[in-house]
Amino acid sequence: MGMAKVLSRVPPASRVDPRRRFTRAELERMYDAGVLNPDEKIELINGELIAKELPMKSAHATAISLCEEALRQAFGKGYVVRGQLPLALSERDLPLPDVAVVEGSIRDFAHAHPTRALLVVEVSETTLRLDRHTKASLYAWAGIPEYWIVNLVEGALEVFREPAPMRGQPYGYGYRQQAVYRAGETICPVAKPEVPIAVTDLLPAGEGG
Repeated sequence: MGMAKVLSRVPPASRVDPRRRFTRAELERMYDAGVLNPDEKIELINGELIAKELPMKSAHATAISLCEEALRQAFGKGYVVRGQLPLALSERDLPLPDVAVVEGSIRDFAHAHPTRALLVVEVSETTLRLDRHTKASLYAWAGIPEYWIVNLVEGALEVFREPAPMRGQPYGYGYRQQAVYRAGETICPVAKPEVPIAVTDLLPAGEGG
């Protein structure tokens, strides 16, 4: 599936509200001026500053590492697996997905963050609502063909595919196909349909639960 550049899409008018909205440039200036600590991981979602959960729990960190390892093995050369690094999806959207798979090599992004991804993964426990609702809509709007949530609460992998316009969603887009995979099952990424990944290999508890 091809991916549209998000900057070619017009944000829905319904996203306008009276709260203060920030841009990527303003966020960078806050880091440069020392308003934000360099160690703070701040996401920009629809112009709002959202702090990544800190301190990171050991299960969350383990799940991120497991996903990075599994996806590096699955995708191999010609792809970069990035952990908690920015995706520049619009001037007011700079999420830090727990894992993202992008085409290219590491040095391709020395001067600018990637604007698209083949697969995005969020590890979720206390942020399930944000990840299922707002972020799913954002990633669909950005044309990202596949989005995974490693659900630590239920020990499962939630898979979202086929981004499409969808009324009632925060960004006016959503995923038409949603499925839940559990320990013992396998998942093949859309971009690598020939490579099965064991769900167990993505869960910090192994067998899940």
